[in-house]
Amino acid sequence: MSGVAGGSGGQPPVEVAFLGGLGEIGRNMATIEIDGRLAIIDVGVLFPDAEHLGVDLILADWSSIADRPDDVEAVFLTHGHLDHIGALPYLLRALDRSLPVYGTRLTIAFCEAVLEEWPDLPRPRFEEIEPGERIRQGPFDVEAVQVSHSIPDGVAFAIRTPHGLIVHTGDFKLDQSPLDGRPTDLAHFARLGDERVDLLLADSTGAESPGHVEPERTIGTTIRQHIADADGLVVVASFASHVHRIQQVLDAAAEVGRRPVFVGRSMIRNMAIAEELGYLDFDPDTAVEPKDVDRYDRSDLIVISTGSQGEPFSALSLMGAGDHRTLEVGEGDLVILASSLIPGNEQAVFRSINNLSRRGCTVIHKGVAHVHVSGHASADDLVLFHNIVEAEHVVPVHGEHRHLRAHADIAKATGCLPEKVFICEDGDSLLLEDGEVRRGAGVATSHVYIDGLLDDVGPALLRDRQRIGEDGICVVMVTVDEHAREVVGDTVVIQKGVVFHEQAADILESARKAVDAELDTLGPGKFADRTVVQRHVVQALGRFWKQQTGRRPFILPVVQDA
Repeated sequence: MSGVAGGSGGQPPVEVAFLGGLGEIGRNMATIEIDGRLAIIDVGVLFPDAEHLGVDLILADWSSIADRPDDVEAVFLTHGHLDHIGALPYLLRALDRSLPVYGTRLTIAFCEAVLEEWPDLPRPRFEEIEPGERIRQGPFDVEAVQVSHSIPDGVAFAIRTPHGLIVHTGDFKLDQSPLDGRPTDLAHFARLGDERVDLLLADSTGAESPGHVEPERTIGTTIRQHIADADGLVVVASFASHVHRIQQVLDAAAEVGRRPVFVGRSMIRNMAIAEELGYLDFDPDTAVEPKDVDRYDRSDLIVISTGSQGEPFSALSLMGAGDHRTLEVGEGDLVILASSLIPGNEQAVFRSINNLSRRGCTVIHKGVAHVHVSGHASADDLVLFHNIVEAEHVVPVHGEHRHLRAHADIAKATGCLPEKVFICEDGDSLLLEDGEVRRGAGVATSHVYIDGLLDDVGPALLRDRQRIGEDGICVVMVTVDEHAREVVGDTVVIQKGVVFHEQAADILESARKAVDAELDTLGPGKFADRTVVQRHVVQALGRFWKQQTGRRPFILPVVQDA
């Protein structure tokens, strides 16, 4: 990082380094360095897709600061989404020290909930901030600016440095009539523009979308109408942090006399926090526990669930597969996916929709009804924003490359000189000196893959190698007739490294019978989805090998068409 002598009384340039969040949706993390001291803006996670076999989370590579933990002055968090706060426990473990963490009330509450699962970590010194508040921490002079997003209590940060003013928007949109009455404070941004914003780091996720983002409250009417028209069980799937969206669902449910059932660990946790802190307005005594749903008429309940992204073991996916422990959905039930479609999750979401439809549910999603609005400023919103701030230099952040480039074009169209608009990637750095910005040397960075308790599994193969090396591999081949919805032919089980060859014949026959017995319990509808069959095969063989050998071989299910 920087240590080069410069202007402003001989002070070195201010360095901004991007460790994550550029060219992707997630892993948001940047550092600002002043006189050898570091401030971290956000520390988020990226969730894996189908290519990341065995990976639980993907983190930014902070090796450039891990060797200098005492230089970290503080962490500043823009809002409580996991792609901005989820890696905080890993950072605390890497730095092995307590440090100040600044955030708004709800953001800190969500961080504390995450850290409950990490009792042995150094505890951060949480500092609650309010929009408009100005914080001085070491050489950092930081002002919080109120922004509207798809979660309450979001803020941008204005950082005054010896070489100029830096503004980091965090995630934001220009909803001027939000449910909580706290819109993006354009007047505050205008005052910063009058002061002169030397470097603007601005959210780019909506830059390709034309027009203006509609206010969150506009979807309430649609959701209310669908719920009022439903006769059976209603299930609404949303992000567990989307408090405003769930507030509208709860309001609509109360109007028609339906009692809420919160399903999914993160949903239950977050809604309890939001209700306790006053961000969610409903009577918690009306809530029904999932285990008690059979005591009520289905038309009296509304299930508020996780799983809007088609996560394989989420509550909604398990309902669609008929595998949920307490909830069943079927003919006459309504499912509303009140969320966006995160790039990379399309196949999983469509599979979930098809499974629910196959069971007889009516599925409403943003492709067919107005049940979602974005939490990110669209193109025309960004035009207005740039004309208000009039930044000297602009860096589009938070988005895939196509979003960053679209945002760069907007910045140029609104008057920023092309040579002062920087499209950066993770690992790039910029130097701010006497109000001017130039590219720096950059920092070493990569994706860090987390698998359980393993810090980094490299190219996501360590788990497979360890499982195969220690317990062997078992391949099972099942042939399914999708039209007849049944297994045809003989199940084939092959193993390598699990048992000695002299033992293999008898035990493999028993393994085959265990798989067949599991498949015999499945209803015909489940054979239409290979992933459901694969999951049951893996579960059956996992139990079998654990009971018979005490081992957990890597199980590779192959489900093929007849």
